[in-house]
Amino acid sequence: MALKNEARGRNEIRVSFEFFPPKSEEMEGQLWHAVGQLQDWDPDFVSVTYGAGGTTKAPTLSTVTRFLSQTPLATASHLTCVGATKEETHQVVDTFRKAGVTHFVALRGDAPGGAGAPYQPHPGGYANAAELVAGLKEVGDFEISVSAYPEKHPESRDTAADIDMLKRKADNGADRALTQFFFDNDNFERYLERVRGAGISIPVVPGIMPIQNLTQLKRFAGACGTVIPAFLDERFAGFDDKPEERAKVAAEVAAEQIEDLVRRGIHDFHLYTMNRAPLVSAVLDNLGLSRRVAKSAGAAA
Repeated sequence: MALKNEARGRNEIRVSFEFFPPKSEEMEGQLWHAVGQLQDWDPDFVSVTYGAGGTTKAPTLSTVTRFLSQTPLATASHLTCVGATKEETHQVVDTFRKAGVTHFVALRGDAPGGAGAPYQPHPGGYANAAELVAGLKEVGDFEISVSAYPEKHPESRDTAADIDMLKRKADNGADRALTQFFFDNDNFERYLERVRGAGISIPVVPGIMPIQNLTQLKRFAGACGTVIPAFLDERFAGFDDKPEERAKVAAEVAAEQIEDLVRRGIHDFHLYTMNRAPLVSAVLDNLGLSRRVAKSAGAAA
């Protein structure tokens, strides 16, 4: 099955951005400076992450509320069900709904013990993201995004089980899937063929991670099961002490990945910003996209 079936507009590229709640005053300033810069790219939506076990519920709520009240950006809140009863999860949903949230990124969440720790569903809670999606649909007419893993979730038995979970999420009402970041587009193509073969028809949006720091990325990728191809070491070789040249290569690598996916018929992309604007903007500049500066009115910066 060709990826061209995913196309909805010839040569059109649509983007969304992920941010995370700041943990300090300095990081707060960095976030809103980045938002002020990146909103000019007119993303379809932005999302704000939510900590394991609800550890960042308050910062997420504060950040989402500011997005909704001070920017023109359609804003989704991540939501997890780990370590909470269904009633507690519904209380969180109601709080976010009252703040104006109509779009959730529904995730199971990581075990409280961190990456690698065994996951135990709360006895009175949702066991997984598929159940959470169904629960969200029962309490409101929300737009729902979910996660997908082109290189398999680290805890999944195999790819078939992983895709079965995605199908359950789609069958329960998910509107789209946002993938874990990856760098091998052939892997993504094979994955998407299996997804479509399983009868899953919702959009599967590639998650793109512009590489701020390759060494740090390798550590993070190891925990989430992402393969780092050898060509990345070759592309970044010799630039450890040359930040400007390294940033140029990083922007080129991400833009090339997106261009290749566009040639395969993909047109929607979810960019992991790490709350920094320069590299993401450089990627979009390399793609020849245009800023819509008029949308800056009322910027949060």
